[in-house]
Amino acid sequence: MRQIILSAISETGGLLNNLLNDRDKQTEIQGLARQMAEVFQRGGKLIVFGNGGSMCDAMHLAEELTGRFHIDRPALPAIAISDPGHLSCVANDYGYDQVFARAVEAYAKTGDLVLGISTSGNSENVVRGLETAIAKECFTAALLGKDGGKLKELCDFRIIIPSENTARIQEVHSLIIHVLIELVEKELFG
Repeated sequence: MRQIILSAISETGGLLNNLLNDRDKQTEIQGLARQMAEVFQRGGKLIVFGNGGSMCDAMHLAEELTGRFHIDRPALPAIAISDPGHLSCVANDYGYDQVFARAVEAYAKTGDLVLGISTSGNSENVVRGLETAIAKECFTAALLGKDGGKLKELCDFRIIIPSENTARIQEVHSLIIHVLIELVEKELFG
């Protein structure tokens, strides 16, 4: 058992160390945070989505922005596409690959920021959601794993965690989400 614990910690530590030494990824995180802040300053919103654990990450990002993170401040408009009624209705009527695209079609306005989360980089429903965002002239971003997959080509901002291990990718995505929120708060509220 101890070896499993040490292996998990070591693998995540290695990915974090890579992030710590990757100035390009740090610049991408900073750029995404600035874009988020600019969208909020202009009265726009963040729409975020993913599948499984990535949906949980999307919900976590949205709730920290609409609620609070480190400081008391006005709520920031962020929507995680996670409503079971919407997901089951669209999956039944149009197919699961359309669940995020239909929500983006319904909620996104030109100039909003749409962020997809996918550890494979190839989730078809996330791809279609971002394609719809592009058609609506939104800014696009993704938190990805592996080599970034199809999604890396659809984004203004892409942060790729180069691992094949979904759990380790999600652990690093969680850190990045917290860093993004902290940077947005600092940018908007000092």
